[in-house]
Amino acid sequence: MRWSNDITLIDLLGEGIFNVDGEKWHRQRKLTSYEFSTKTLRDFSNKVAKTNAITLARILADQAVASNRSIDIQDLFEKAALDSAFKVIVGVELDVMCGTFEEGIRFSNSLDAARSLIARRLVNVFWKIKRKIEEQVQNSSHDNHDIQMKKSEDVLSRFLEAKQTDTMYLRDMIVNLVMAGKDTTSAALSFFFYMMCKHPDIQEKIAKEVIKATEVNQNSSFDELAANINENTLDKMQMEKYVFRMIRCRMASEWIKETWLYMIYLPYAMGRMEFLWGNDAEEFQPERWLGESGRFHPESPFKFTAFQAGPRICLGKEFAYRQMKIFCMILLASYVFKLSDDQNEEVKYDSSLTLTFDGVSISLLLQE
Repeated sequence: MRWSNDITLIDLLGEGIFNVDGEKWHRQRKLTSYEFSTKTLRDFSNKVAKTNAITLARILADQAVASNRSIDIQDLFEKAALDSAFKVIVGVELDVMCGTFEEGIRFSNSLDAARSLIARRLVNVFWKIKRKIEEQVQNSSHDNHDIQMKKSEDVLSRFLEAKQTDTMYLRDMIVNLVMAGKDTTSAALSFFFYMMCKHPDIQEKIAKEVIKATEVNQNSSFDELAANINENTLDKMQMEKYVFRMIRCRMASEWIKETWLYMIYLPYAMGRMEFLWGNDAEEFQPERWLGESGRFHPESPFKFTAFQAGPRICLGKEFAYRQMKIFCMILLASYVFKLSDDQNEEVKYDSSLTLTFDGVSISLLLQE
């Protein structure tokens, strides 16, 4: 017996980690947990995030600043997050941001269509996504002799090194990880920059913190800025207090022991409950996340549930934080973000697997 949501998602997620329970879940959790804890993957993901953040910064310079036009920042974040997730997980450059790889664009469009249509079950676009993943799994398997000759960095190659060669098994795992890495990160960044536009004083404060931490000046290039971002710099930045509260885009569930009771909780609603956060729960107050020492003080994951808690806590939590910090640092040190004239103060939401905006129109100025 399966809950209806599992059946709805199975065409896309298959038997990936987000759509299974019991032994199947435990097996994938154990393998993925090990890979996400390695220094190799951490360093590789930081490198990928820096590269894509620089690419995005240059796109913004060309499309928004130079031409004095507004842009949909959410669309660019979705493309950037997909490029980063696919490179880290599969080892392939999709280059969706620049649009130079036609197959990457088709894959991205199929993924977006699947996300929007899966709840309504209008058309079956999932085969396009699965075919792309299967092809890459097979190509990586055929190139296994090359993998043995060099230290692999992406997740798929490391799975293959661990002798996980079942194509369908790997395909479902990779689809789940790519979806998680793309949708939640892009949604969180969109929320974050929207709030920065509504609170320019906080945006200015963060920009000054970044410039101080990275020791750059007005004449520094994007590459120089990225080069000055390291583990020590990331640790100096207390940006969890800003980004942390923005990630309210998942519905999670858990079987309780061996009963048929299904428990559902909504992070979006929990983040606004006064009995959890106080009478100012609806107010944007990043300082609420600081302890007496002024350092970031995380709440219990059972209270702030964006990354879940316990055995099901999100494996990509630290990966997501680092990636978002890198993107925010490079962009906020380079530009001043404002809501465009045609963007209302209150945005509209889009129905999909994750809670996303229906576009966020933003204009930019060079940071002075």
